[in-house]
Amino acid sequence: MSAVPTNLLREAVDAHKRYGGVLRAAAALHLSRGCLEGRLRAAALAGIKSAPGAVRESMPVDENDALRDELTELRAQMKAIKGNTLNSDYVKRKIIGLAESAGQVVPPHWLVEPVRGKALPGVPVAMWSDWHWGEVVFPDQVNGVNEYNLEVAHRRARRLVERTVRLLKNHVVNPDYPGVVINLGGDMLSGDIHEELKESNDVPLLPALLDLFGILKWALHTMVEEFGSVFVPAVTGNHGRMSRKPQAKNRNFTNYDWLLYQLLAKHFEDDSRIQFFIPDGPDALYSVCGHKILLTHGDQFRGGDGMIGAIGPITRGNQKKLARNSSVNREYDTMILGHWHQYMPLHRTLVNGSLKGYDEYANSNNFGFEPPIQALFLTHPEHGIIMHLPVFLEPHPGKSSSAPWVQFQDKT
Repeated sequence: MSAVPTNLLREAVDAHKRYGGVLRAAAALHLSRGCLEGRLRAAALAGIKSAPGAVRESMPVDENDALRDELTELRAQMKAIKGNTLNSDYVKRKIIGLAESAGQVVPPHWLVEPVRGKALPGVPVAMWSDWHWGEVVFPDQVNGVNEYNLEVAHRRARRLVERTVRLLKNHVVNPDYPGVVINLGGDMLSGDIHEELKESNDVPLLPALLDLFGILKWALHTMVEEFGSVFVPAVTGNHGRMSRKPQAKNRNFTNYDWLLYQLLAKHFEDDSRIQFFIPDGPDALYSVCGHKILLTHGDQFRGGDGMIGAIGPITRGNQKKLARNSSVNREYDTMILGHWHQYMPLHRTLVNGSLKGYDEYANSNNFGFEPPIQALFLTHPEHGIIMHLPVFLEPHPGKSSSAPWVQFQDKT
């Protein structure tokens, strides 16, 4: 490509200064905008400046040029606004039909200021995550210790609700609660991010989503009827994403977990007893009786450390989040997460198990057996988390219910 003559480069610089804008200068020289911008860049590289006599005109040469500049700028602004709106409020209000954004909520009063006193057992907090709805686990591929499909998933989800109610009402003294928190922690759907899942799932992704929507409607409605008030923080996981690779921008708006949560929020929007908190980012920060909880899925933490396994990356990840949040006055007391399919109530961290249970991936990587389990705990206004009540959804294949209550061998 031949170089542009110096006189044409100077002409471009003079016109740009005279008319005060690229579009008007390009129109005056009968050039396209791209052509003029190319000449201006070439002039800058060559060190060519406008002539001393080239001054900006006080009035536009053509009023149409000024209108064209303004119209172009407005179109650019509208395009940017439309892009942002489509990602959040437009989808929530126009497509789904929510009256208000479920991500902008005021926590219910019973969660912030519960009735205090010796009789209050605490506020129940449940963690429902890693249901992998639609996935199939073949028992002959995991030494017969687990089986999972839609039929099993329905049975375990109903068992989870029934046992949660029974634990909280029959195994706690004075079970008088102001409400219950149900965390939806992501990976609710199996998804099809891996080819093996796409081929082996019980049903395609969207039918699985509708099926799960139905069971969660029943589950949350049951919790409302049993406990009066329900608060539902919800974050997305990695299995529900629409892209093959994880992405940071628009993580939630390209994730089927997020769509599921919005549909649930729409379904319950006229019921004042249940309130959703669906942030636009990967974390949900809220407070229970003054105890600050950070809900996240946990896929941001990667790696493993020999014998301690997932504890290493989870602990490091928690420290990073604490440092990040503390720098912007968003401290928290406990982080709860899923993703790892291992129930671990640690110091300042609680890792959830899964509804799916032990699978082929865990077996092929020689991970220890983990039964299907979901976390449940009580948070007290004065003492924070005081009691863990994990909900076991299947019996342990290596345990016997007929064993004596205590047994030992005296070698003396």
